[in-house]
Amino acid sequence: MNMAQALGRLGVRAEDRRKLRLMTPIFLICGIAEALTYNGFITLFSQRFGSEYLPYLYTAEAFILPLEAWFMSWLAMKLSKPALMKTMYAVMTAILLADTGVLAALKLADLDARWFYPVLFLTSSFVVRQQTVLLWSLAVDVCPTQQAKRLMPLFVSGATLGGAAGGLATQMLSPLGAEWVYGLGPLLLIAASFNYRKAIVQYLVPLALKAQAAAEDEGASSFIYMKRTFRSPFLLGVMGLMTLMPALYYLAEFLFLNTAHASYPDEQQFARMFGIVSTLLFLLAFAVQLVSGKLVAWFGASGMLVAIAAAYAAAFGLSAVLLGSETAAVTAAAGAYMLTNVLIFYSAEPSYQLFYKTLPMQHRDGYRYAAQGLASFFGILLGAGLQSLHKAAGFSFPILAAVGAGAALLLTALAWTVRRLYMRELVRGVQTLGLDDRELMDSYREFFSNTKAMGAVLTLLRDEQEGVRQIAADIVGRTQDERYVPELLELLGDESPGVRTAALRAMKLTGADLQALVRIGAVLEDEDPAVRAEGVRQMAQMKHLSSQAFFFLRMKLLDPHPAVVAEAVKAMYALESESSYEACFEAIERLLGQGGEPAAHVCGVVAELRLERFGESVERLLQDTHPSVRLAATSCLGKLGAAHVVPQLLERLPAGDQELMRVTEQALIDMGHLSIEPLLSALPGAHAQIWRVAIGALAVLLPEDDIRGRLTDEALRRMGGLDKVAGYASAFRAVGREELAELAALRFNGQRQRILEGVWSLLVRLTDEQVVASIRRALADADDETKSSGLEVLAEGAGDRRLAQRLSVVLQTDYDDRGRLSATIEEARTALEHASRSADDWWPEMAAEAGRERGGQVEAQGALGRLGKVIYLKNVPFFADLTLEELGLIAGIASERVFEDGEALLLRGSTSDALYVIVDGNVELTSVTAAGLEATLGVLGAGEVCGATSALDESASTVSAHALLGDVRALGLQREALTRLVRLYPDIGLGLLRASLARVRLLEEMLMRIDS
Repeated sequence: MNMAQALGRLGVRAEDRRKLRLMTPIFLICGIAEALTYNGFITLFSQRFGSEYLPYLYTAEAFILPLEAWFMSWLAMKLSKPALMKTMYAVMTAILLADTGVLAALKLADLDARWFYPVLFLTSSFVVRQQTVLLWSLAVDVCPTQQAKRLMPLFVSGATLGGAAGGLATQMLSPLGAEWVYGLGPLLLIAASFNYRKAIVQYLVPLALKAQAAAEDEGASSFIYMKRTFRSPFLLGVMGLMTLMPALYYLAEFLFLNTAHASYPDEQQFARMFGIVSTLLFLLAFAVQLVSGKLVAWFGASGMLVAIAAAYAAAFGLSAVLLGSETAAVTAAAGAYMLTNVLIFYSAEPSYQLFYKTLPMQHRDGYRYAAQGLASFFGILLGAGLQSLHKAAGFSFPILAAVGAGAALLLTALAWTVRRLYMRELVRGVQTLGLDDRELMDSYREFFSNTKAMGAVLTLLRDEQEGVRQIAADIVGRTQDERYVPELLELLGDESPGVRTAALRAMKLTGADLQALVRIGAVLEDEDPAVRAEGVRQMAQMKHLSSQAFFFLRMKLLDPHPAVVAEAVKAMYALESESSYEACFEAIERLLGQGGEPAAHVCGVVAELRLERFGESVERLLQDTHPSVRLAATSCLGKLGAAHVVPQLLERLPAGDQELMRVTEQALIDMGHLSIEPLLSALPGAHAQIWRVAIGALAVLLPEDDIRGRLTDEALRRMGGLDKVAGYASAFRAVGREELAELAALRFNGQRQRILEGVWSLLVRLTDEQVVASIRRALADADDETKSSGLEVLAEGAGDRRLAQRLSVVLQTDYDDRGRLSATIEEARTALEHASRSADDWWPEMAAEAGRERGGQVEAQGALGRLGKVIYLKNVPFFADLTLEELGLIAGIASERVFEDGEALLLRGSTSDALYVIVDGNVELTSVTAAGLEATLGVLGAGEVCGATSALDESASTVSAHALLGDVRALGLQREALTRLVRLYPDIGLGLLRASLARVRLLEEMLMRIDS
């Protein structure tokens, strides 16, 4: 098995490997450096100054921490995130190098400067603390959430293995002296700095580009958060845990260092022993990392803290017994130290963060950081106080361990109390946070092992609020527990269809009895189709009652709603009997033959069940008149792997909309390697929309080397050809066709946009989706400096140097100026000849139009082609701001119609299924005033629109519209087709809205004048 296969088994995807190769060495090397630094300064301090003075050092550190936090906050405000990361890394390396230099000078001069070792302890402790924060901050910032879930365990493993290697290195270097152990740390940091800086440049710098900032809570401050924390028993308990747990860790460390110092007075022996403990510590950490997910799933996150506290109590209790033994004292103290060290860092912190998820999103960090700052201060002070009991009060080490055991028992009781309060907060969160805060639902597994908490949830099934009942049913459903089926069956009589659906979805019916099946069968006649469909889905679980379920499901194959029939087909198929298969195939054939909405629904079933036998029938639906059916058939064929239809799918794209492009691209991706060759052969000279979809699919399907080669070269050629296409507008102006020049500018912008979208899709694969999104946000920012920063990132070669730098040039080129340049007649003819041979169907059509002699303002009746409609629509205020692609789509759905003199286009009080763009003639608008008089409101002429409001919102028209003084020629846009375009292209809807509002204001003014 090769490395790629091994990483694949660990869940690592192809797009993760580049980041993994770059960042794993950082964690590994820095893990070694951290272990060496820690082992070195602890050895030097314990042996040359005295571990009995640790309480004083920790007390000093407690007061230094607020200053450190202030300094870090000040530095963060002064520097960008990448600059801060680089600066802090440089500061940490410099501190370690300076300390190493002092140690070397003392060694060479043979001086015993005891005053230096507390300074060494405090400065090195700062470095170790900030190094951990810095590395995890880098990993969290550069990895999106889902990628972090895949890579963070590997980063953690790299750091822990590095720590184990650092322990082994300590053992080998200890004969040379602790100075050598310590001095190797900064050298390793320097070695890791190359990858560290590269990761910042490639990933963090783009992410740090200015984006639109979300609105911040102006009234909150650390003081307010702290005050609210002290008013909440739950949050106060959480802060207590965050204080007690590190205090006990400091006590375990104190017991270990002093016991070890007494047993190993020789510095080299102490360093060697400490290296062994460090190696075991990090191996233990690595083992905990491997099983931490299962432990959290077993105990629950809040239950994990109770288990950790109990482990603390057991460790201190055992230490209290064994510390009196000379042979077992060091082993007991080392064991307690390792256990507390590992558990506090690998299990406690996630639990703390989980608790704060019960708070609203915008306040979580404020509460957590305020509490952590105070808890760190008191935790260190408390730990120092417990340590001082040895020297100040004369407590022996066994007694001190017993005190620790007592404190750990108190910690256990507090953890148990906090867990109960946490359950109460979750129940309260159901009622207060609402349906929008779905992140809270991840925490509800805490309910499943708590009878009282589940009892509280079951009471919410009868709550007055519909939303609460739905969430409660959702929680019950996550338990997948058959015991709650009776309570959920009662909800099937609820007045809300949403609650009935949620109750059905929550049921686990794999072992349900016949009575439950009959109750579900009754739901199959519910008036709401969504409820019926969910009932069918749930009945499919009852394979143990397959014959009885077959009876109910067979009837649903004739349901009037196609969504229910589709679910019935899937449920019948799941019964896995010959009779059910025959019934399913019969229903599928019937629905496919009906076309329309039924065919669209059943295409999804054919795709989900991978029923290749219906491939030909689905393929015929690609020609269906309904857009939704064509989309469903496209998606289905993709999942069936029907690669022979790739040319057919691609040839539809030039006249397609955004949704067709998106669905086609996904279908090509679903086909996998089967679609690669047809797509590669279609790339050269392809229409811009075909090229965009093909590039997008190939960017997913091809390996990275092929993307850097063939696809990058193709993208560079496409961007290089933009200069020539940009000159078409000036060619049309040179031959006196200004209206075509305007359309040429629109078409060029559309082509350019499609090419850029394809290039961005390549960069996503070559670098990182999050990075590309940040660069694009920066480039779209109104601030010139932010935009310039985004261009600079591209110029640095993000993803692929050739591609990114060429993209930067294209983005900075003013193609509008090139389109306005004057051209000679000869140059214009050459350009138009080139345009006539373009694969883009708009250019040959515009070039042919430029060669014709211009007639009147409007072509002869019935002769308006697509280009003629577009030229006309471009001058209509409703559509003036649309792209050529959008105008072409509107032209595609516009049908010419002639109204004879006096014929009605609209009737007052009736709804209209179309809006009309007047091409020729006059239309009189009339209405009835408040006084009951019928009056003329105005007369519309060519280029104006009537019936827009009624057509868009299906309301009754407030005016009548009749052809006046002759025939009226108009372009009609049907409601169904127009609303679909508005959904896909919001700019069309905005244009219609602005024009409609202007018309409404005009009519209101007319009515007021008439009434007066």
